[in-house]
Amino acid sequence: MANYNIDAKKDMTYDAIVIGSGISGGWAAKELCEKGLNTLVLERGRIVEHVTDYPTMNLDPWDMDYRGRLTPEQRKKHYKNIRSGWVGADTEHFWADDEANPYTEVKPFLWLRGHQMGGKSLLWGKQTYRWSDLDFEANAKDGHGVDWPIRYKDIEPWYTYVEKFAGISGEALGLPQLPDSHFLPPMELNCVEKHIKGRIEKNFPGRNMIIGRVAHLTRPLNGRGQCQYRNRCSRGCPYGAYFSSNAVTLPAANATGKLTIRPYSIVQSVVYDDKKGKATGVRIIDAETNEDLEYSAKIIFVNASTLSTTQILMNSVSNRFENGLGNDSGELGHNLMDHTYRVGASGIVDGFDDKYYKGRRPNGIYIPRYVNLDEKTKSDKFLRGFGYQGGGFRGGNAANIESFGAEYKDSILKPGPWEFFITGFAECLPYHDNKVSLNKEVLDKWGQPTLSIDAEFKENEKALNKQIQEDAVEMLDKAGLKDIVGFDNEHPPGYGVHEMGTARMGKDPKTSVLNKFNQVHGAENVFVTDGACMTSSSCVNPSLTYMALTARAADHAVSELKKRNL
Repeated sequence: MANYNIDAKKDMTYDAIVIGSGISGGWAAKELCEKGLNTLVLERGRIVEHVTDYPTMNLDPWDMDYRGRLTPEQRKKHYKNIRSGWVGADTEHFWADDEANPYTEVKPFLWLRGHQMGGKSLLWGKQTYRWSDLDFEANAKDGHGVDWPIRYKDIEPWYTYVEKFAGISGEALGLPQLPDSHFLPPMELNCVEKHIKGRIEKNFPGRNMIIGRVAHLTRPLNGRGQCQYRNRCSRGCPYGAYFSSNAVTLPAANATGKLTIRPYSIVQSVVYDDKKGKATGVRIIDAETNEDLEYSAKIIFVNASTLSTTQILMNSVSNRFENGLGNDSGELGHNLMDHTYRVGASGIVDGFDDKYYKGRRPNGIYIPRYVNLDEKTKSDKFLRGFGYQGGGFRGGNAANIESFGAEYKDSILKPGPWEFFITGFAECLPYHDNKVSLNKEVLDKWGQPTLSIDAEFKENEKALNKQIQEDAVEMLDKAGLKDIVGFDNEHPPGYGVHEMGTARMGKDPKTSVLNKFNQVHGAENVFVTDGACMTSSSCVNPSLTYMALTARAADHAVSELKKRNL
């Protein structure tokens, strides 16, 4: 697809370097290349070509050894990843090797990583929601963390910009707490979801239930095919229907002739020149040869994913920055956040036995935040808020049936009862003592310090989860479901895979790592636009905001470069 820098000595100087090729790195590459910059993307892992390198995209369980279950060798390789429940033989090639990439859990934390071209953009859930001023103003209003240096009006045009190119399907609601996007036609609720929507909205004024807003095409866009409702997204989509770097942004960058990708590049540090007062390049270790190399560029985007980005910045020491690049404030590595997850309720829906559905819709329902929006909805139990995702479905009848023979075979062809569930995603506050640090005692395969992660959900998150479960049970009860079960898996951070913070944006260099344009304080030609930059966590999925922040920062970077300010 792209120009690959396989011969390390061939080209060592570029206009821009992007570290990482995932959701934000892909956008950085696209924007910088389209603005005329010769751009080098440094990817830690292997090359993954769109379609060509999706080996399981069309396989059924019976096409795979052990029906898609992991072998003992694979389980050992992914001994931490498997706690998520998402790693199977159909996707394990896209998940990072835990043995080669260790980390230390001071407190329990699940760090899910994707080390290949495209990163976790091949694996993400694709739920895409705009933040609002309720989110950008939250820290200032309740005093937790520091104030965001931007507001919704600053990022609103960039949301529209990335949405038009990425392709977001969804339904407009006109809610101030969940601004509408530039939408493709929404996917459709099934019959049970429509029924429950009516019951919830009738019994709970102010609560809305809609189809999820997702980065899935419901009609062709820019040469990409629309979603085929296979729900095999995490294996790689041969139609390019869902957003990934491999299907969308990297091909756009490559079309300019300005893109070079170097795989197997373990970024050791960003090089800072004390005399020039700016970064001059990036040091890497070739993952295959262990050779040390250095690449030079005028601007650098660090988009390795939240914790990997911070690990690189912490390892980037110089006379000017003895404790990590941009760490004058001492906040680098602090304020780690994730969303709470896997708490809610489920139940059985009576009726609709003559109804079914076609296809495997890769999407569910969404109930936007409805608490702590204003004085009328204010809670005295907790700060911030939560939203729900979930859906209705019909399972099979094969389990727990006493019959056998022909009677049994007939019974398993009949669908079981309709079920419905909702699970909440709650905002985590930016606590200073939720942090990561370099562990120089535990080294990775390439002799580099690893991360120690010391983070936990605290009383506010636990109170949110309690309310999530109570409200979920009440809503399903009012909707007429039976056999309702409330649940809370009480998982540690990381399971939401929405890690944010550790290199936050802010107004004051004394309390933040980045400014309002995602530039590192004291090294303004270095930009961070992945999850590390986040100052708070909202309760909605963050990836759309990463895309918008990246496009905005790239625009600013090139503008400043032309003015010779960088």
